[in-house]
Amino acid sequence: MSRIGLSPIEVTSGVSIDISQGNLVTVKGPKGELTQQVHPEMGIKIEDGVLTVSRPTEQKRHKSMHGLYRTLIHNMVVGVSEGYKKELELIGVGYRCSSTGNLLELALGYSHPIYFAIPAEVKLTTAMEKGQPPLITLESHDKQLIGQVAAKIRAFRKPEPYKGKGVKFKGEILRRKAGKTAAK
Repeated sequence: MSRIGLSPIEVTSGVSIDISQGNLVTVKGPKGELTQQVHPEMGIKIEDGVLTVSRPTEQKRHKSMHGLYRTLIHNMVVGVSEGYKKELELIGVGYRCSSTGNLLELALGYSHPIYFAIPAEVKLTTAMEKGQPPLITLESHDKQLIGQVAAKIRAFRKPEPYKGKGVKFKGEILRRKAGKTAAK
């Protein structure tokens, strides 16, 4: 039984949900607008400011879609009302970041700088404070897009397990390894 799919979604004030033909869900709020195509077999109802997703049968594929679409719609409601934020740290000597509009420039120890264009839906800020690692902050109303952009930035130089150098999420705990000298 899908516990996630059965829990209702509270529609906060300032957020409007429109369900059109073919189960196209459009969520509008103060931060923006998102749309999601829901499988036609899934049922969606809005009653008294509470949205519920229902499944037609107890088949495994219907159970999995039930939880999936409920979570996607919930993420859309939270995104247009509160928004999402991801922070990445650059750990390493000489690692720098700067931004010009939605163009991110990274110096990650390669022979050349890396330029990465951020989508218009994502707000980019960078901070370089003395004594702190350089920080990249991404903010958006689309959870899927912000996660994808953060993963691409992290993929330029993943944190290595010996010294911990690389691009990591703020608060991420890395599994560290002992070097060759630990074997003696």
